[in-house]
Amino acid sequence: MANETWRIPSEAAIRDLLVERIDTESNGIGVVVGAVDAEGRRVVAHGALAEGDPRPLDGDTVFEIGSITKVFTRLVLADMAERGEVALDDPVAKHLPAGVSVPERGGKQITLIDLATHRSGLPRWPDDIAPAELSPKDWSNPYADYTVEQLNAFLAGHRLRRGIGTAHAYSNLGMGLLGRALTHRAGLDFETLVRERITEPLGMANTVIALSPDQKARFAIGHDQARRPVTAWQMPTFAGAGALHSTADDLLALLAAELGFIETPLKSAMAAQLEPRRPSDGDYIQTLGWRIDPEPAGEIVWHGGATGGFRCFALFDAARRAGVVMLTNSASERNDDIPFHLLSGRPLKPAPAKRVAIALDAKALEALVGRYGFSSTRFITVSREADRLFAQLTGQWRFEVFPESPTEVFWLVAPARMRFEIGPDGRAAGLVFSQDGRDLAAERV
Repeated sequence: MANETWRIPSEAAIRDLLVERIDTESNGIGVVVGAVDAEGRRVVAHGALAEGDPRPLDGDTVFEIGSITKVFTRLVLADMAERGEVALDDPVAKHLPAGVSVPERGGKQITLIDLATHRSGLPRWPDDIAPAELSPKDWSNPYADYTVEQLNAFLAGHRLRRGIGTAHAYSNLGMGLLGRALTHRAGLDFETLVRERITEPLGMANTVIALSPDQKARFAIGHDQARRPVTAWQMPTFAGAGALHSTADDLLALLAAELGFIETPLKSAMAAQLEPRRPSDGDYIQTLGWRIDPEPAGEIVWHGGATGGFRCFALFDAARRAGVVMLTNSASERNDDIPFHLLSGRPLKPAPAKRVAIALDAKALEALVGRYGFSSTRFITVSREADRLFAQLTGQWRFEVFPESPTEVFWLVAPARMRFEIGPDGRAAGLVFSQDGRDLAAERV
């Protein structure tokens, strides 16, 4: 809950918090926090570009911003609608190349606003690259080799499982499709469209897809939950869902415009992004461009982004005319509470209990590998790569899990664990998955 009298803490207080999380708790490699309010903009950074790299982070350090890209995609949509180039209720098929088939249901077509508000009925990802079936050439760069032709083939054969406009269901596929429609209508590639409509007018020179040599030198290396460096992501077919890079300084410029501290021709489009307001499948309200957390002291408007090695946030409170950004080069979720605390005074989460991973030999790891069923439709698949173990729940991404005993493993990305039951043949016959006080049993299938 927000504090009505809360003010963004001092730079010294922010720095102390970052030191505690990065140095004391070892949660992440580096973090940059930016704040903007009536007193101006300031940036506080701590940590490193990469493990062992002595160069400091600052407001010009470049990060992958993942799904914060969706804010830009939908701001382009709002701007094009303001100019009369598209209408929000246009069928998306109207703005796609000839021959591209888009699924329909109940006599309804998917519209641009359906895509923008995650009410299209489309799945999170195409079924043929959904986490349970995804098999990219490089697991650390999972969407790089998925082509437009593959997406078109998926759309042509897909049958919607839910009604269009009836319910909120977050869809990276839908946002990627929205980006494709807008670029086709404008006759530009996604990066050029975003630059011409948003980043050039706002002076955001470091918000790009393709990095220049100078930007590559300032790029923070991403790290997984275990603080290991990971491959940078490319998302050519789903650019509108998560392909942009940015910096704290650039995102502060965006928030300064949203809060009215700088004049911009995007003012009307930015206002339009906060409407309409529709319920989501989470604890937030979904608008055309942002998520909103309603609180007694005011509304927190926000969006987050995550890739294989980064987690980032941009949020603002229009009533108090204050905003915060946070960019980290680690996939750890532990620091997600920081930007909300800094902006609104939400309590920080206590440090989780420390868990210590142990090394298991190949035989012990292999005994846990298999597919386990919670029901006829829900499974968890445990796989092994050399001395590393991975687990994948149906419909979710594959994450590494870490042994703390020969029969128990835990996740770093979430407060979850599994306990395996070893059968007479020395292999796991079943398991118990535990999270948030709930235990779910699964048998090997």
